[in-house]
Amino acid sequence: QVQPVESGGGLVQAGGSLTLSCAASARTFSSYAIGWFRQAPGKEREFVAAIGWSGGRKYYADSVKGRFTIARDNAKNTVYLQMNSLKPEDTAVYYCARGRGPAPFDYDYWGQGTQVTVSS
Repeated sequence: QVQPVESGGGLVQAGGSLTLSCAASARTFSSYAIGWFRQAPGKEREFVAAIGWSGGRKYYADSVKGRFTIARDNAKNTVYLQMNSLKPEDTAVYYCARGRGPAPFDYDYWGQGTQVTVSS
């Protein structure tokens, strides 16, 4: 219902690519920002990227700038995270969440996460 659902995680070699998807109900998705976060073993959850409700505003953590791209398809109620040039340090469970503006967004509904593992 209100909880987003992540998909697309998997095991890849360093330098490879993955695209994650965050799907939500129209009620959850429309007119809201969506953020991606990740949590690696032994670490706190950290911000990865976010996109405004219209798709015109995008934000990236310094650690993924130039490698990850966030986009949204409002007609499909889906946000994508294209991850290129993956590094072992990108290994984590990736979560998407609904954000309420203005930026920096306040996130309320979170997905269950999808595992991304990057081998060296």
